[in-house]
Amino acid sequence: MAAGNQRPSMFTFFQIFQASPYYRRIMTGIFLILVIHVIGTLGYLKISDFTASTVDAVYMTFITVATIGYSEVIDMTGKPEGRIFTILVAFMGIGTWTYLFSTITAFVLETNLNQAYRRRRMERAIEELRDHYIVCGVGRVGSYVADELLKTKRPFVAIDVGEAILQAHVERTGHEMYLIGDASDDDVLRRAGVEHCRGVFAVSGDDSKNLVISLSARQLNPRARIVARVHDPRNADKTRRAGADEIVSPDFTGGMRLASVMLRPHAVNFMDMMLHTDNNLRVEEVVVPDGFPSCSVAALEPGADWILVAIRVGEQWHFNPHRDMRIAPGNTLVAITSPEGRKSLERTVGLAP
Repeated sequence: MAAGNQRPSMFTFFQIFQASPYYRRIMTGIFLILVIHVIGTLGYLKISDFTASTVDAVYMTFITVATIGYSEVIDMTGKPEGRIFTILVAFMGIGTWTYLFSTITAFVLETNLNQAYRRRRMERAIEELRDHYIVCGVGRVGSYVADELLKTKRPFVAIDVGEAILQAHVERTGHEMYLIGDASDDDVLRRAGVEHCRGVFAVSGDDSKNLVISLSARQLNPRARIVARVHDPRNADKTRRAGADEIVSPDFTGGMRLASVMLRPHAVNFMDMMLHTDNNLRVEEVVVPDGFPSCSVAALEPGADWILVAIRVGEQWHFNPHRDMRIAPGNTLVAITSPEGRKSLERTVGLAP
């Protein structure tokens, strides 16, 4: 997310102030100042036998509390009780102002306003996201998920309980859409925009937490696609019943990778080289939306941006489809393409403007 050059607004400053631990203390100090002024005004009106005006009583209280020391506008000659009252008002006022100024000083010195402004801008940007992804856990596995989303230019929000882990992720990738918190907490998922997201990756290192994340995300957004990581195969069915659409075991995937490198090294090498090209080529899929007018493969005009390799119609696959094959809403197009080529294909079928 770009930091932007916008100047901080007063509304943003107030939000930062309201969220700080000093908010209550400062508001308490302001409230006490007002109470002292009310008490002082009423006291001076009483001392003058209500012959003084309210403005004079307020002014008398203010110059006493502020220790300005101008001349008395309410005569205290022969009124010892008035002088004692003035001493009390001055004592309470000086103490309250000292407390208020020390709290404001602590707020300014201990609050990183620049970082707080950036965090508020980031939270507002997250609130505006639609059809994005949420990566719950950016450790060993989650960091690879985040890298793939960045390479294919898909928006996402990273969530982790470890601030140091997230800072390492930001420093390594430059990606600043993140939240510090427990992804199994519904409030944290809502702040990440789960109700408007396209998919959720439950990839923390704890199977039980991934199960809870899957359950919470499914309840908050029944339309989202959820992929969960599990270590113990016995947890796979439970996590799937909790709401995960797909279960991935890094141990199983790693074993298959080892076997593939041994049995089909050239095919694996081809896939690796494709992933490491400057164009970030990937095998992508695009679902043809409702309302798309049926047309032939040739009418899509595949070119340098993308190569159509398969079409799924219902449960049936058509590999290397003929140019005359018809494409209809609901079909899934599988293509080898770059991120820009994927967007071009999406625009062609009407998924993007």
